[in-house]
Amino acid sequence: MNSSYRHPSIYLRLGLLLALLLALASLAAAQSSRVECATLPSKILARDVPYCVMLPPSYAQDSTRRYPVSYYLHGLGDNEQSLVNLGGWSIYDRLMREKKIGEFALVAPAGFTSFYINSHDGKSRYEDFFLHEFIPAMEKKYRIGTTRAQRGIMGISMGGFAALHYAFKFPEKFSAVSANMPALIEHLPPELSQEWQRKLMGIIFGNPPDLAYYERNSAFHLARTAPAASLRHMTIYFDCGAQDRFGFNQGTEAMDHLLTQRGIPHEAHVYPGGHDWPFVLAHFAASLQAQSKGLGLN
Repeated sequence: MNSSYRHPSIYLRLGLLLALLLALASLAAAQSSRVECATLPSKILARDVPYCVMLPPSYAQDSTRRYPVSYYLHGLGDNEQSLVNLGGWSIYDRLMREKKIGEFALVAPAGFTSFYINSHDGKSRYEDFFLHEFIPAMEKKYRIGTTRAQRGIMGISMGGFAALHYAFKFPEKFSAVSANMPALIEHLPPELSQEWQRKLMGIIFGNPPDLAYYERNSAFHLARTAPAASLRHMTIYFDCGAQDRFGFNQGTEAMDHLLTQRGIPHEAHVYPGGHDWPFVLAHFAASLQAQSKGLGLN
């Protein structure tokens, strides 16, 4: 007998095994989120703005469904790809697969060093771009929420400052806000004497800073002046490390106290840890779960 002969049943079993593996791979792909990255030309900023979008597992299969969305604002020194590259996307994907959060899209624009607001000198109008160019463009390109009930905002450090700023300034636009180690400073010093202050604040608020401009854009001012009723129907979550090297833990405690005084429901924590990505990754799930709750997905 020819030694190279193989019984047909062997090929049949190999074919079935291959088909099974392909089916499993297809099923795994269908059960995972996916990332798309591109750029948006901005007339307001006179530049292209990169962004990444994380789409939930069923997005490709259910072409008739419009998904809730959370806008993720990165920190200073990071970019629109930080969630993908540093582990946040894996947490987002895992929580959805485990049914610990509902399905919603995450949209992450590049924020550069803008604090995501218009600068005091008017040279950078990021807030105008975000509200009037970016969000409308994303709502046109993707099947994502266009109403307050389907729209949340979240961020880290500089992006956490901005997420609270937008939520408290425009409570009619967002149903949820969450922030990890937000850059909260209740009272900006009249002189930015420390290097980190100049790096973090000087570009947008000036050095010496325009204190009146900072005050108008501060989450503290906005939380004090926003109608309490408009914030009571928003899911609010933020946390910070007790050893935050910028002292943002003090701002977190002050914001917690302010919201408590105003009778605004929220969740705030100061945990052990510093101002770094290990702290973010340890608590990013809670931030995503707050978004899921505020978007009505729990």
